Amino acid sequence: MKTQFFIPFLLLINSILFSQTSNINKENGVANYGYDVVSYFSGKPQPGSANNAVKYQGTNYYFVSPENKAKFQKEPGKYLPQYGGYCAFAMGDYGKKVDVNPKTFKITDGKLYLFYNKLLTNTLTSWIKDEKNLTIKADKNWQKFNTK
Repeated sequence: MKTQFFIPFLLLINSILFSQTSNINKENGVANYGYDVVSYFSGKPQPGSANNAVKYQGTNYYFVSPENKAKFQKEPGKYLPQYGGYCAFAMGDYGKKVDVNPKTFKITDGKLYLFYNKLLTNTLTSWIKDEKNLTIKADKNWQKFNTK
């Protein structure tokens, strides 16, 4: 019972304190906290480098190697995290943009999902319990942000 209250409370506090106005979760113009979005698909997310940067739709993405950079440039949509890199669980359950821990992720059906994982709360655990329904709700909620 405590968990059911605790998770929404932490996500609400996070969304208030770190309100995001962009549809891409970025810091200082760099998406995904500088983590290489291609590296997730090898199973191990890694921080990229400004030496291997790509500007895509006004946002910088960093990569660990020229090879990963080239993969992204060839098919960016294949590697971009869902919901602009915001927490998939929060988007599905509350329709809110919430920061993530770039090391907490899941790939389902070739799509990258990122999750909030701070202050003893890992929303990936809750996502896994109801992934199918939360994905449907998150997809619907995300559309609201892209029609503004």
